[in-house]
Amino acid sequence: MSKVKSAFFCQNCGYESVKWVGQCPSCGQWNTFVEELIQKETIKNNNGWKDYSDNKRNNKIIALSEISSSEEKRWVTGDAELNRVLGGGIVAGSIVLIAGEPGIGKSTLFLQNGLLLKDSVVLYISGEESEQQIKMRAERLKLDPSAGLGENFYLLTETSTQTIFQEIKKLKPALVIIDSIQTLQTPFIDSSPGSVSQIRECAAEFQRFAKETNTPVFLIGHITKDGSIAGPKILEHMVDTVLQFEGDRHYAYRILRTLKNRFGSTAELGIYEMTDEGMKGVANPSEILITQKEDQLSGIAIAATIEGMRPLLIEVQALVTQSVYGTPQRTVSGFDLRRLQLLLAVLEKRGGFHFGVKDVFLNIAGGLKIEDPSTDLAVLCALLSSYEDVPLPDHICFAGEIGLSGEIRAVNRIDQRIAEAEKLGFEKIILSKYNQKGLARKKYSIEIIMMGRVEEVYKYLF
Repeated sequence: MSKVKSAFFCQNCGYESVKWVGQCPSCGQWNTFVEELIQKETIKNNNGWKDYSDNKRNNKIIALSEISSSEEKRWVTGDAELNRVLGGGIVAGSIVLIAGEPGIGKSTLFLQNGLLLKDSVVLYISGEESEQQIKMRAERLKLDPSAGLGENFYLLTETSTQTIFQEIKKLKPALVIIDSIQTLQTPFIDSSPGSVSQIRECAAEFQRFAKETNTPVFLIGHITKDGSIAGPKILEHMVDTVLQFEGDRHYAYRILRTLKNRFGSTAELGIYEMTDEGMKGVANPSEILITQKEDQLSGIAIAATIEGMRPLLIEVQALVTQSVYGTPQRTVSGFDLRRLQLLLAVLEKRGGFHFGVKDVFLNIAGGLKIEDPSTDLAVLCALLSSYEDVPLPDHICFAGEIGLSGEIRAVNRIDQRIAEAEKLGFEKIILSKYNQKGLARKKYSIEIIMMGRVEEVYKYLF
């Protein structure tokens, strides 16, 4: 009889110890160590992939100069936003982790993409839903089987990795989608699904499968209550691409963001709209994020911002009212509260505006959370517009960062911002005068106004 091996794992960070300890040496949490049995993998229960495909991989030492460089062929899906986020399409043999809040639409998005891949065999493995539930969801997405959708789409509702790999060997799919990695269980580790060691071992098995068979794998993952991906941090290191699906469930818009990508840029993001028929990619989000209003209202400014690699025009709404209580309120939605307090301090000191006796409310329309410092100028102009109760002129937008001395600082990728504003029919854009270098004004029909200080902007607008 071989000796049964057990180890203690921290359920917070995955640190392994030979004995129980009260405080984790890695993350500092108390009472997180749990004993788990580890059954060593033998030749009998090894998921060998030698007979899986015709083209055998020969693992031997090779000089870098001898390797023939060929462009990595990508598999373009029917979803333009997903292609953009992945860096141009799905890479063969890649393993992608997608995480997000419950109910945000992860399963819907990948069920939809699996059904849209007509010519390839797709296996959707679900440990959370039954076949009938997935069928009902597909019907709700109105993806018509008569149009050839779903002919090569197969379902498997199973949580044991051994059974899953046996079924994969029979079907030989071109793409595997797992919903979700936290529900899977490997027989080599005697602990409950979702524990740190189970997630790590299951992900490692799928990583070996993806690399040895050249089959792309999508792992859908859960997140913890503080928003980080559930499971050990090593899970993010094992996969090739990490995507974060975020957005407010009360708004229709969702953002698919790249946190890590070995095959492309990490600055890309895709924007989706949740509809009755599933996730629809938004080709021009700026048009949706700016409300079409009949009459002019004070406290509204348009910011030319960059999210990832995409230029966006967003609406900033501010409301400044007389404070009723002794301490004035500062309430924000979608913007950094400390940043707002910094801008109010600049207006108090450099402009002589008494915001210390006013309640200030700020909202970024559309439920977006903006971190780009170039929105400072638009926020400042929206605050001044509400303070004076004078609407800003129509068809004007702003891009600039505000410094503590009241100067308007230059921002990056200014050409993309100007082009986006021009495309949406804006007539003027106010920028920092320090952005003049390398800016070809002649090629734009939009009027570019350069300013250096907050006081100049105030005099120009009011």
